[in-house]
Amino acid sequence: MDESVKMTPAAQRILETASALFYGRGIHAVGVETIASEAGVTKKTLYDRFGSKEQLIVAYLKKRDDLWTHHLNSYLNRIPDHDPVQKIMMIFEALESWLAKNSQRGCAFVNALAELTEPSHPGRTYIIEKKKQLKQLFIRYLDELGLTNAIQTGEKLFILHEGITVAYSMGLAPNGAAPAIETAKHIIASSS
Repeated sequence: MDESVKMTPAAQRILETASALFYGRGIHAVGVETIASEAGVTKKTLYDRFGSKEQLIVAYLKKRDDLWTHHLNSYLNRIPDHDPVQKIMMIFEALESWLAKNSQRGCAFVNALAELTEPSHPGRTYIIEKKKQLKQLFIRYLDELGLTNAIQTGEKLFILHEGITVAYSMGLAPNGAAPAIETAKHIIASSS
């Protein structure tokens, strides 16, 4: 989101409403008229606060990412910095609790990416950057372990993370992230 957006009460209502509608119905299925109406504001207010639907989409994605980042950090902060393997396991444990309470329709970013097909869309750019950062987090912890193949192993862990997210949203991961945690342990052990 553009940091210059003043989060007035109306802007907060718009963002809350847009977030629920975008996640629940899909980005293309929801127009600015619907968002403004359900937020109890005019379209002019929406455009005054966010500039465009594209920027409102970015604000929605940023809000979702802020919630995830706060959630993830609350798990990572439980583990001492000198234990990178446990930090990696905590990423998966954080994911499991996140999915249980925040992902009835799957990953908001994956869903949005499927809808935002224009390569230059700012929302698409934001999503890809945030997914790269998650992949880099795995690589960082693997580097701390001293693995010479940290990039390749980090990619495997990232793909595992994204895969369990999608499988969970389809109801095909009844054991949550537990299998992913076990698989992550095997991937790390076989890369050592």
